[in-house]
Amino acid sequence: MSRRAALGAPAALFLTAGASACAAQDQQPAARGSRLAARGSRLAARGSRLAARGSRTLVAYFTRSGNTRVIAAQLHRELKADLFEILPVASYPEDYEQTVEQARRERDVGARPPLKVMVPNIGAYETVFLCFPIWGETAPPVVRSFLAAHDLSGKTVRPVITHGGYGLGDSLAVLKSHAPNANLMPAFSMEADQERRTMTQVRDWLGQIARA
Repeated sequence: MSRRAALGAPAALFLTAGASACAAQDQQPAARGSRLAARGSRLAARGSRLAARGSRTLVAYFTRSGNTRVIAAQLHRELKADLFEILPVASYPEDYEQTVEQARRERDVGARPPLKVMVPNIGAYETVFLCFPIWGETAPPVVRSFLAAHDLSGKTVRPVITHGGYGLGDSLAVLKSHAPNANLMPAFSMEADQERRTMTQVRDWLGQIARA
């Protein structure tokens, strides 16, 4: 399998979000760890208030570089829905290719990384917009964890999926198998490949320099 197929990446539509993700790579690991811990605390506090807002719609999303977050935030605003970020306890690497390799290993063994935060009172929601990228021609392992940890029986689930040009893979079959009693609606999907294209362009440029 090619690396292009291995992991969906951000769309040109969301260049700003992608640039923010690249900038984050320049920060020190210790500082990043502190930020992640702080974000986890904020998410836990926010999570305890989710169902109390009265919304019957939840937008749950997983993102690596920010692309899916942009889509989820738009749904959150326009639908006046609650917003929940799916986070694993152990964050994925900042490095794109390291993430590709880790995602491949997790996919091959059927891993379900533990979640940092759970949705409180998932039963309060009637509709769940589930937003995620395609990794290794399937749903990311942490999305499997989310589905396994939350009972979506009887709920309307609307997948919102980004991919790198190779389509949805077996992601819809994963959703059906992990949420068999949910009312799974047709997916909204879009190609999102900006990060991989950026890396390819930079490599090509460096190759030109080397050959000059």
